[in-house]
Amino acid sequence: IVSNKPYNPQSRALRWRLLLSYLTVMLTILGASAVGVYEFSRRSLYDQLDQRLEILAQAASHSLVTIRENYYQQQANGSVRKEVSAQVEHRLDSDGDLDIPWQSLREPDQGVEWFDAKAQLLGNAGTLLPDLPMRPGFQTLEGDRIRAVTIAAYSYDRGYRQLEGYIRASETTQEMEAILSRLRWGLGVGGIVVLGLTGLGGVWLTQQSLKPIQQSFGQLKQFTADASHELRSPLTAIKTSIEVMQEYPERIHPQDIQKLAAIASATNQMSHLVEDLLLLARMDAASVTKQEFIALPLDEILEDLLELLQPQAQEKNITLRSQLLAGMQVHGNANQLTRLFANLLENALQYTPTKGTVTLSMKQSDRFVTVFVEDTGIGVAPEHLPFVFDRFWRADIARSRREGGTGLGLAIAQRLAQSHGGEIAVSSQIGIGSCFRVRLPLANN
Repeated sequence: IVSNKPYNPQSRALRWRLLLSYLTVMLTILGASAVGVYEFSRRSLYDQLDQRLEILAQAASHSLVTIRENYYQQQANGSVRKEVSAQVEHRLDSDGDLDIPWQSLREPDQGVEWFDAKAQLLGNAGTLLPDLPMRPGFQTLEGDRIRAVTIAAYSYDRGYRQLEGYIRASETTQEMEAILSRLRWGLGVGGIVVLGLTGLGGVWLTQQSLKPIQQSFGQLKQFTADASHELRSPLTAIKTSIEVMQEYPERIHPQDIQKLAAIASATNQMSHLVEDLLLLARMDAASVTKQEFIALPLDEILEDLLELLQPQAQEKNITLRSQLLAGMQVHGNANQLTRLFANLLENALQYTPTKGTVTLSMKQSDRFVTVFVEDTGIGVAPEHLPFVFDRFWRADIARSRREGGTGLGLAIAQRLAQSHGGEIAVSSQIGIGSCFRVRLPLANN
């Protein structure tokens, strides 16, 4: 089933599509920018933390030899008991720090540890002392709550480098995570505000961008209406003159009779085209409002139409069937509804071969009535179905040779269905036939 709505730059659907496209692009850009800013800030904070820890570890490395000698001397004197950890015994001196040349470590979120060349703990300072194996390089410990760096300390004697031990500096990431948390909140709230402002700007930009299109669309509709109106007078004069000439065939040269008939046929086709264009122009301009609609018995309109088209069906030896429901009333204009279903039935009769069948049926569902126009005609290819309601569209050369056709019948049917608050759709198979479905709201709802 295919339902094709005509392009209209004044429709709300088009505006919403443009606005949503604009917001999608802006949201993508805004999201990518926010993620980029956050990742850059996070990386910068971690780089600063790593640099601070590395400087602290390098400063503490100058005390490694002194702390190691004091540790070994106390161990030789027996003041270090095996059952008591050296981490507790030799952590602080009398004034509360280890007197390293760098500074007194009294920060609650920092710590420094000294190890000998065999990774044995010699001493420590500060309050953040993770009980984890020593490993050179940068580490993230205890579930991203602690950042640590371990560097090696070397001495040089006569050009030879000798490993003296390791220093590990640690610091909590709590403060940094608090900064990142505030940044996330700021980016989130700022993003919402910016998105809101972007939406308002998008509405304004959408309206501004559609103004030239709306103006061109309006000028095109006005030109169509004006041109069609201006063409009516000369076409009427030509048609009248030809009819007068054909009433007196004795005055016409025999060689000119077929020429006049061709002129009359072309004039009639041109007149139908002008009337169809005028009708479409009036519907595009919404000159008929729903206030002018009245409750109409749809079954009676369809019965009158079937009676009118019966001679045409008999002429082509086509069976015209009907299965109508009585009492189905819809709000609308009688002439427009007649034109709507006449276009569909004439289209079905035109493309149904001899001894074929055209069926007109109705079905009620909830607050709607659906009218089906089915035929056993040549059908439409699946790839062509989305275009059957386009103006002046023809599926192939054979269909374009329809005598008296203007290529606007289905486009008019769609606009008439939409103007009555309904919709029209089509399903078709090549060589089997087509089924047009018109769904209209009932008048008692």
